[in-house]
Amino acid sequence: MTFEFIPHFLGLAALGVASGFLAGLLGIGGGIVLVPVLTFFLQGQELSAGLAVKMAIATSMAVILFTSFSSVSAHHRRGAVDWQIVRGLTPGIVAGSLISSLGVFALLKGNVLAVVFSVFMLFSAVQMFRGRQPAAARGLPGAPGLLGAGSAIGALSGLVGVGGGFISVPFLSWCNVPVHRAVATSAALGFPIALANVGGFILGGLDTAGRPAHSMGFVWTPGLALVAAFSVLTAPLGARAAHRLPVARLKRAFAGMLFAVSAYMLITGVRGA
Repeated sequence: MTFEFIPHFLGLAALGVASGFLAGLLGIGGGIVLVPVLTFFLQGQELSAGLAVKMAIATSMAVILFTSFSSVSAHHRRGAVDWQIVRGLTPGIVAGSLISSLGVFALLKGNVLAVVFSVFMLFSAVQMFRGRQPAAARGLPGAPGLLGAGSAIGALSGLVGVGGGFISVPFLSWCNVPVHRAVATSAALGFPIALANVGGFILGGLDTAGRPAHSMGFVWTPGLALVAAFSVLTAPLGARAAHRLPVARLKRAFAGMLFAVSAYMLITGVRGA
């Protein structure tokens, strides 16, 4: 497969800049941009739509390993990360991520994963756009509830290749965690989500035929290297912007981006069926 270096380099570098900024700004790991754009790039490498979606999801998750470090460091310096919440959700996240990446992901077709991605992006966008205030007495659940919530966040994140922010930010906001703290804490959750899922994606994709050169399982390493190199530079800038934007504007930015990505991935999934 040919790789036209200059246009691909510029495109993937721009993708890294955008995804890193969004990772810091919205606590989403940048996956809502990475997955559709990487799908487009990989289809240009003559991959089938189904395999391109799977590799885009896995590569997006691998990028999050790097951007989560960069963005969470910036949020932590501002004292915005609630590490008690991170500790409570992480065991469930790891369990759900491994079940998803080692089992369900390998069994589902790529076009089905594209539609799943679209549906969850749409659901999250509607929830955030409505902006309804949670009940004043509502708070975080106990340990069993956090285990269940973490499992759902990890499993669904693995299926769609995002850092979990599209679930964890609305969930934490629903539990009356202030949105800036929810975004920062979601950024911290991105690392255990990515670590567990990437391990599963590498092992689960080793025997898959038709992958491009220099791939580790379902992870496309040339794309990973270029996007990660640039995303770590801009994640702190996004985190800085997150603490300056008003809550309502931050939620609308999140929702608007999810609507657009949902539409694109739905079209990709339907065309690949």
